[in-house]
Order: sequence, then structure tokens, then C-alpha cells
Amino acid sequence: MTTAQHIITILAVVAGTMLTRFLPFLIFPEGKTPPGYITWLGTVLPHAVIGLLVVYCLKDAVFSAYHGLPEAIAIGFIFLLHKWKRNTLLSIAGGTVLYMVLVQNFFIGI
Repeated sequence: MTTAQHIITILAVVAGTMLTRFLPFLIFPEGKTPPGYITWLGTVLPHAVIGLLVVYCLKDAVFSAYHGLPEAIAIGFIFLLHKWKRNTLLSIAGGTVLYMVLVQNFFIGI
């Protein structure tokens, strides 16, 4: 790409990012109640995104014999940690660390 193409690409990305960040505040100004379906999406979408992430993370896992055991242990750990602490970032980080420790130290070559 030429320098001009790089600059145009960067400007397009900046414009798209700014549009997606500022548009909700322009459409739904403070003090105005958003429509019911927007409120409903705000309650449903976080759960749907987490479900989608779980499916995406497990799409290549093979659950036979010891295969899939590190994934199952990490998922159980994430569930219990989240029920205990109610902190999403702690749950994600803790589950990731546990999974990596299991895969690199205990389930080598499986």
C-alpha cells in the first residue's frame, strides 16, 4: 500500500470507530428513555455473548478419554470462581491461567 492508502485506511477506521462510539449518545440522549427493545437487548446480549464465546472456545475440543479434561476443569473452575467472587475479569483470568497451567504441565502430549 502506498502512504496515501495507509492514511485513508487509518482515517476510515477512526471515522468508523468514532461513529460507533458517538452514535448511541446521539440517538438516545441523556434523560430520554430508550425503546423497550433496546433495554431488552441490554439485558440479553451479555449472556448471549458469553454463550457464543464458550461455544467458540470449545469448537475444536475433542471430548474423549483425557481429551477435553483440561477444558472441563477450567470451565468448572471459572463457574465456581465466578459464583464465589462475582468478578468477570477475575473469572476469565483465573480460568485462562488454570487452563494454561493444566495444558503445559499436566496434560502434555494428550
